[in-house]
Amino acid sequence: MIRFLFRLLAMIALSVAAIMAVLDATRSIAASALVTTPLGESWAETLPDLLMLAEQNVRHYIHPLAWDPVALFVLGLPGFAVFGALALLFYAIGRRPERRAGRFAIQA
Repeated sequence: MIRFLFRLLAMIALSVAAIMAVLDATRSIAASALVTTPLGESWAETLPDLLMLAEQNVRHYIHPLAWDPVALFVLGLPGFAVFGALALLFYAIGRRPERRAGRFAIQA
């Protein structure tokens, strides 16, 4: 059940990464130059109140240094790269382990 949850999260993150990559590709074609949208900019355009709430919660409950250098660095990365890395991480956690042959089994 937990593996299924992580694979589902991986699929959702990969879908968001693909959507963000298509948006960046469309903007790049229109501008005739490479255009990548940072995750923070996309988040601020879609849900600005949630971004401010996340900042307040990270500063209050975790540590102010967790927001300034760490979260702002992640928010400055292209959105498709962040969600692509999340998809890879969730998939790696949720994948099924390989079956190993016995210790003395013959491997073909």
